[in-house]
Amino acid sequence: MTRKIVVLLLLLLLPWIPIGDSMNYVLRMATMSMLYMVLALGLSVVTGFIGYLDLGYVGFYAIGAYTSALLSAHYDIPYWIVFLIATLTGGVGGLLRGIPTLGLTGDYFAIVTFGFSELIVLIIRNEVWLTRGPMGITGVKGPSFLWHTLSKEWEYFYMILFMLTLTIVVIKRLQYSRIGRAMLAIREDETAAEACGIDTRRYKMLAFGLSASFGAAAGSFYAHWMHIVHPDMFYFWESILVLCIVIVGGVGSVSGIVLGALVLIPTTELLRVALLALAQWSTLAGVTFISQDIVNARYLIFGIILVLMMRFRPQGIKN
Repeated sequence: MTRKIVVLLLLLLLPWIPIGDSMNYVLRMATMSMLYMVLALGLSVVTGFIGYLDLGYVGFYAIGAYTSALLSAHYDIPYWIVFLIATLTGGVGGLLRGIPTLGLTGDYFAIVTFGFSELIVLIIRNEVWLTRGPMGITGVKGPSFLWHTLSKEWEYFYMILFMLTLTIVVIKRLQYSRIGRAMLAIREDETAAEACGIDTRRYKMLAFGLSASFGAAAGSFYAHWMHIVHPDMFYFWESILVLCIVIVGGVGSVSGIVLGALVLIPTTELLRVALLALAQWSTLAGVTFISQDIVNARYLIFGIILVLMMRFRPQGIKN
């Protein structure tokens, strides 16, 4: 407990560390890391608690972001009401996706969830009358609190820190509750859980809805933080990245997921910066076999890291 309090105090003091002009960049990376922690913790309700491989989590992320963006851009609704509507919309989406997938397990469930996320992205890209398609939605207002509209990086940092803290509390409470134990029983052996009187359909639907709500809540924050949403923000890669955080941190481990995001998100950014610098150097040096596309090689390097992780530490960092 003492360690957690110390960590929380250090995070609260982070924006006030005098490191000059680079502070905004540090806060932006910290905010992004905590955003992915919320996403990964939400995904862990399905992947960690009931043991189902969800490859379409980015769909709920997109639903939350676009719901918030549309309501913010076209209607004068307070942010917190928009946030609740986006979260509830994501939860309903999770329930609707769960209805036809209740009888699916393993690879079949994973394929259906992948198809779901691709369907959401296709709708966003093609229904121009609603989402403006490839043009995206601009002019998304920042969150407001007590007549003050958030605009500075440190304000968004504290907001996502509050969201993350609340998410951790909810996930921890769920993990050690009767509902959480029933979900874990489904993960270990669904047939045995049914034989013990556990209503597996009910608990799976609850997991789907709760997990989707966290994803939509994170998407709502992301839309108001970026002030824009675009279909390219919700590629399938985002689902894989969130899933990798869960796997690297340790399936079912809250502290492991937090640590996994702290490792993977900054690593992804460092690889992008390093490869971009290499591409710029090659242009100045006249090296023709290295192009700007080498920046995408970070996904290859990232994949190699994950393969090594699965080979030598398959249980994750914390387990």
